Amino acid sequence: MSTVIVVGTQWGDEGKGKIVDLLTEYADVIVRFQGGNNAGHTLVVDGEKFIFHLIPSGILYEEKLCLIGNGVVLDPVVLIEELESLEAKSIRVGPERLKISANTHVIMPYHKALDHAREAAKAKGKKIGTTGRGIGPCYEDKIVRNGIKITDLMDSGLFREKLEDNIKEKNFILSKMLGAKTLDVESIYSEYQEYAQRLAPYVDNVSVIIDRARSASKNILFEGAQGTHLDIDHGTYPFVTSSNTIAGGACCGAGVGPSKIDKVVGICKAYTTRVGEGPFPTEIEGEAGDYMQEKGAEFGATTGRRRRCGWLDGVVLKDSVRLNGLDGLAITKLDVLSGLDPLQFCTEYELRGQFIQSMPANIREVENVSPVYDSLKGWDEDLSKAGSLDDLPDPARDYLRKIEDLAGVPIVLVSVGPERHETVMLQNPFEP
Repeated sequence: MSTVIVVGTQWGDEGKGKIVDLLTEYADVIVRFQGGNNAGHTLVVDGEKFIFHLIPSGILYEEKLCLIGNGVVLDPVVLIEELESLEAKSIRVGPERLKISANTHVIMPYHKALDHAREAAKAKGKKIGTTGRGIGPCYEDKIVRNGIKITDLMDSGLFREKLEDNIKEKNFILSKMLGAKTLDVESIYSEYQEYAQRLAPYVDNVSVIIDRARSASKNILFEGAQGTHLDIDHGTYPFVTSSNTIAGGACCGAGVGPSKIDKVVGICKAYTTRVGEGPFPTEIEGEAGDYMQEKGAEFGATTGRRRRCGWLDGVVLKDSVRLNGLDGLAITKLDVLSGLDPLQFCTEYELRGQFIQSMPANIREVENVSPVYDSLKGWDEDLSKAGSLDDLPDPARDYLRKIEDLAGVPIVLVSVGPERHETVMLQNPFEP
């Protein structure tokens, strides 16, 4: 029995969906512990693409149990759409396969309205680049104790009371402060009562389910969303998400004690990408960045926005190793670098004549750092058929060794293509 957390080590979009899908083969229970439908995991199975925003990626394995933890903020509209999309592909997801924590907070229409109105009101250069899905405002209500949990949704009287209080406050902000349209209590109440009826069979105590699974010696996989440097506390604030994306968030967001976690695996793309606004020290403006973007199909799974591309950032990686307590790395999209020569690898930053090995806390300093690069030889070979490290060209193996040396943790897996079989497994995290 093992419990394994999978997290992103960059700014999200590291390829966690594929890695979670691969590791799900060895897991019995898969848990999503934070974020909302502002994150998306893309999987390619037998040539067919699946994109999940809320349901854990492991749902494609019929015998697995998938859990949505209390740390997630849940848009019932999106969840129901995902359930129906899977059913249209003959993948039935009943309550025996999917459970939602009763303590999960619900994204309401006023959260989305506030998200859009606030972003629209910001001056150019001040915008965060929010997805507009209402994630931040929902977490905001949770923290100030105005939130509506999914268990509240199941209690029509309590739900109406909370809804009326919230609508009164939100409509004032929308109309008086942001100049936006107000919302109607009755229509929202009726709509969400239908969602409550649809989702009621899925609601349960996820913390208890996890504890029982551990007692039964089941393998449990915790699936993170976004990446370490989008963490609300440890990321490039304010250009971050609204939850704790690091491994410690799995304990709070699923209801499990930290002593019950066995391993943490960090997903690291072989280069770096970022969607939306925010500082990006190793970003490439030019041909190499365009090459990565096109070959790697770098578009946001949720927004469809073009991802900014850059060289691998060792400072970002080392911070992630420390913040997550990583035991191993899974390197993704190594195949995308084929054809680029030389390759640049950021080992540290220079700031006002000083060399630094960690991300500054001050956002202005982050915007002004200069990456210090080592240059490595590239390769031209197609990597997709590689079944072991020995099948990779020497420069590709050198590149991987450089990552291990700088991170100080071993590589446990290398992805050389989008399909499940295009993977070199060096060490299974669920095995001793």
